Amino acid sequence: MAAPESALRQWPEQYRQLLVGAGLDRDTELAAALQPQDTNRPALFSLSQGLHQPDLLRQQVRADYPDAQSGRAVTARLSVLQQDLALNIIAPLTLRLFLHGEAPLPDPDRIFFGALRPGKEQPSRWFQATTSAPVNVSDFVSGVEALVNAWYPVFRKALGVSPGAYWSSIGLGLGAPFSVVWNRGEPAAVCRLAQSWLKQFECDANRFIDWIPAEFSGHSCAIPQRKGCCLQYLLPDGGYCGTCGIYRKERMATLSHQKPSSTPGQWQPNL
Repeated sequence: MAAPESALRQWPEQYRQLLVGAGLDRDTELAAALQPQDTNRPALFSLSQGLHQPDLLRQQVRADYPDAQSGRAVTARLSVLQQDLALNIIAPLTLRLFLHGEAPLPDPDRIFFGALRPGKEQPSRWFQATTSAPVNVSDFVSGVEALVNAWYPVFRKALGVSPGAYWSSIGLGLGAPFSVVWNRGEPAAVCRLAQSWLKQFECDANRFIDWIPAEFSGHSCAIPQRKGCCLQYLLPDGGYCGTCGIYRKERMATLSHQKPSSTPGQWQPNL
C-alpha cells in the first residue's frame, strides 16, 4: 500500500536530517553529485521507440559492439544498457527530487539512445534531451513506479534482461541520494532510510537490493548489494562491479563479520 501523500512529502527533509546528523549539508552534497548531461550528440532513437520496437535495441547493440554477436553476449550488453538507463536517467532525477522537493519524471519520448563517438570517452548511451515540468514527491513516486513496471515486460521478455538484473538496477537508480553519502553518513541510519525509501515504490526494486552497514579497512560505510547480476563481467572491458550479485554470498558473509572485503569488486560508488 502506498504511503500517504503527506508522509511522502517529508522525504527530502528526512534525508536532510540524515545528513545533518553526519555533519553534511544536503544541498552541497546533491548539487555536487548532479553532473550536466552530454546532450550534444546524435540520437539514434527514443526510449519510447525502443520499447515499442525492441529489435531496434538488439540491432544497434550488434552494430555497435563487435563482441555482441552471440545471444548471450547481446543479452549482457542489453542488461548493462538497462543499468545505464537506471543510473544515468532515473538516478539524477531522484537526486533532483531530494534536492528540490520536486523533479521531472523520466519521459520515454524525450529519453534518447545516443550514437557512439569513435575515439572518445563514451558517456552514458541514454540521455534525456529535455525535461517536463517537475512534480512533487508523491507524483514522482507513483509516476516512476508506473513507468518501471511498464518497462519491465519489454526488458524481461523481449530483451532477456533477468528480473534480478532489471530490478536491482532500478533500485540502485532510486537509491542514488544514499549512494552519494555511502562512506560519510552513519551507516546503519543510511541503510535504514535507503531501504525504507525503496519500499515507497510499488515495484520489485526493494526486493532485489539490500543496504548493508559494512567496514572496509577500518572505515564504516553503507553499501547496496544486488540480488541479481547486471552481467557487466561478461563484457570484454567489464569486471565485477561492487554491487555484484555473483560474489553476494561471499561478501555478505565477510561483511557480517565486519572485516574488510577481499573479494573481487569490493564496492565503490558508481553513480
